[in-house]
Amino acid sequence: MKKIGFIGAGRMATALAQGLIKASFTTADSIQAYDIYESARESFQENTGGKSSDSLESMISESDILVLSVKPQQMVEVLNEITTLITENHLVISIAAGIPIKTYLSNLGNSCRFVRVMPNTPALVGEGASAFSLGGKATPEDSHLVLELLSTVGYATEVPEKLLDAVTGLSGSGPAYVYQIIEALSDGGVQVGLPRDIATKLAAQTLLGAAKMVLETNEHPGVLKDAVTSPGGTTITGLQTLESHGLRSALMMAVKNATSKSIELGKSS
Repeated sequence: MKKIGFIGAGRMATALAQGLIKASFTTADSIQAYDIYESARESFQENTGGKSSDSLESMISESDILVLSVKPQQMVEVLNEITTLITENHLVISIAAGIPIKTYLSNLGNSCRFVRVMPNTPALVGEGASAFSLGGKATPEDSHLVLELLSTVGYATEVPEKLLDAVTGLSGSGPAYVYQIIEALSDGGVQVGLPRDIATKLAAQTLLGAAKMVLETNEHPGVLKDAVTSPGGTTITGLQTLESHGLRSALMMAVKNATSKSIELGKSS
């Protein structure tokens, strides 16, 4: 069993640890987390069954895989603390947004086996969409290991680092777009007479079901859309309304602009 240490014991670290244990990737007694906040360490231990550590040095020395799960603005401070503690035996994974691989390697050294991950928040419920890129001396075996690790909390794929900003714009920020769509559909349901709780559940389940149809049938979304759309019916009327108000264009621009922002933030880091 690989021994995994989380530097930062927040919600994403907790979700990932839970997924790893549930999928039998590792066991609870092979996972531990360090956080400067005792309450975060205690919450991690309570929710995962893993161990908490109040010593960063001892946790690193006992771990095979290190997951950097602190906020981006805290990362430089963390890297300064761990630089002398990382060895060639460690696989270092970061799930912090926006920070390029070169920034990590400038602190940890080019010999570090490093992987940069762009996850998203549905990993908290086991339905994440993650992409990752290798850096430093990371090997194909490391790639396979990270793919297996991330797949415990959803879908994962390897991409060149130059595409991670696009991943950020699409799936990293994408849950917020979908929440807004669910909220708008719910508002529409309320407008035509549905109680709010029923409207929200119907809207959310509709998106969940439609997404599952795409993933499980492997049909193009356009084909599935046509299967719902009867000539002269209600669906085509609704679709025409969405087209006339630019829904498709708005979503495309959201991804494009969020990607540009990610590139900008990466440069500033």
